[in-house]
Amino acid sequence: MKILLANKFYYNRGGDCIYTINVESLLKNKGHEVAVFSMQHPDNFDSPYSKYFPSETKFSPSPPNLLETILRPFGSKEVRTKFSRLLDDFQPEIVHLNNIHSQLSPLIAEIAYNRGIKVMWTIHDLKLLCPRYDGLRNGKVLCELCFTDKKQALKNKCMKNSYLASFIAYKEAKKWSKEKLEKYTTTFIAPSQFMANKMISGGFNPDKISVLNNFIDLDKTKKTAYEKEDYYCYVGRLSPEKGIYTLVKAAQQLPNKLVIVGSGELQDLPLHENIAYAGRQQWPKVKEILEKARFSVIPSEWNENNPLSVIESLCLGTPVLGADIGGIPELIEKNTNGKLFESGNIAALKDKIKDMYQQSFDYSAIAKQAQSAYSSEKYYMDLMKIYNK
Repeated sequence: MKILLANKFYYNRGGDCIYTINVESLLKNKGHEVAVFSMQHPDNFDSPYSKYFPSETKFSPSPPNLLETILRPFGSKEVRTKFSRLLDDFQPEIVHLNNIHSQLSPLIAEIAYNRGIKVMWTIHDLKLLCPRYDGLRNGKVLCELCFTDKKQALKNKCMKNSYLASFIAYKEAKKWSKEKLEKYTTTFIAPSQFMANKMISGGFNPDKISVLNNFIDLDKTKKTAYEKEDYYCYVGRLSPEKGIYTLVKAAQQLPNKLVIVGSGELQDLPLHENIAYAGRQQWPKVKEILEKARFSVIPSEWNENNPLSVIESLCLGTPVLGADIGGIPELIEKNTNGKLFESGNIAALKDKIKDMYQQSFDYSAIAKQAQSAYSSEKYYMDLMKIYNK
């Protein structure tokens, strides 16, 4: 089968990018021909298809190409020309979309649909429902007003607290309406039941939605022992919606050591004798920290979908203390592979961290169960069922 994968970035920037790259590798290993469509970026991996990638756009106060940056969310000539050329040359049977809004735009779904090509779309966040993508009003308050009324993004200046940015996001949402997106897409792939439910509450047809959890390459998690050291950890982006402030405030009140792995826009995280900042690390170092931790913490304060950080932790036999928000609760079986706490509640998080140290876990059993549930082999078989449906 010939499959074209599309994602706005083609390097390990976030969960959507890692997923796209992992699916590319998985499909190739199974004998499929795979092409990639993305945006030019200096950090992109090498690809024989990079000549088809449209130029980089930056949504900054002074973008290098202002006109292209403004037009891109609505479907620019450059994207149309280069994507059409790739379709002509590669002739895919499936176009599998990921995060494409703004930098690439759903124009590519429309082009593929008009050529009679099946379009699959893995939904990594709430962008099809919320112009901001994260379901946070002004980046702080959980909100679903835009699920049914996109004008709310404009009214509340949800994008960067800017009327202009919010106006562009609103017009983008109106341009690529639910009706159009549903028309162009054969099947939406929701990595969590939570995401599927949100899509349905936003008016999408449940018959066009398939739930399929994310997966992991089990070779990344191979180990023979499950010895733990006396610390817990956080692995992820350092940003407010990830709940990192809440975690640090709770950790400051406890004697246990917290190791934080990741980078982001936050520069004012406090220093504390019990908190170690490891910075951004590649997988071998992340694995070393994660597999030796007593447990990991996912303190999110926005609606996470199906976080890879939870799956990676569990597959390494490390239990997870997760916020009771989004798709996180679907991955955690209380007192078996972790616990839940009230998102954003410092006192509740502190108490649950204490509980995690007192709880006994079967680390080997956690790893075995997770590796069975989230293996690439299982994912591939389920994905093929969706492709062929």
